Amino acid sequence: MSETFHEFVVQRSPALSRTAYLLTGDHHLAEDLLQSALARTYRHWRRIRDGDPEAYVRRVMYHQQVSWWRRRRVAERLDASPAERGGGDHTEDTALRLSVVAALRLLTARQRAVVVLRYYEDLTEAQVADVLGCSVGTVKRHGHDAVRRLRDLVPGLWERTPERSGR
Repeated sequence: MSETFHEFVVQRSPALSRTAYLLTGDHHLAEDLLQSALARTYRHWRRIRDGDPEAYVRRVMYHQQVSWWRRRRVAERLDASPAERGGGDHTEDTALRLSVVAALRLLTARQRAVVVLRYYEDLTEAQVADVLGCSVGTVKRHGHDAVRRLRDLVPGLWERTPERSGR
């Protein structure tokens, strides 16, 4: 295995794994998605290592997830992660997290990808458009529709986020 690829995998896997989870909504599928994307990336490593390999992996994950989704087209099941451990009452935070995860699963695959890449990965609209292989206008449209749908699905979401509630 290429030493630079190994370093890339060790350094970026946690962040890429979180992105894969947000795209799939399932820990096991996220692991499969990331492993598949990294295998495809390794085959082309010489060509992409000097560019932006993380963007390449994200693009592969998105396209692979859409491909899987098109093949399956079955109802997804909610596989909630365990509540955070520690002192204090995390009920409100856990309820918010589960509501957001459930709401994300109700978005279309493309809307979910835009939300994850734009707001979780903090990519610009142009970067999201590049990853998804579409125009900036398409990213804006899907982002707008997704945020509107999330507001309908999780009332009060924007007021309960840590940035807005002063936590």
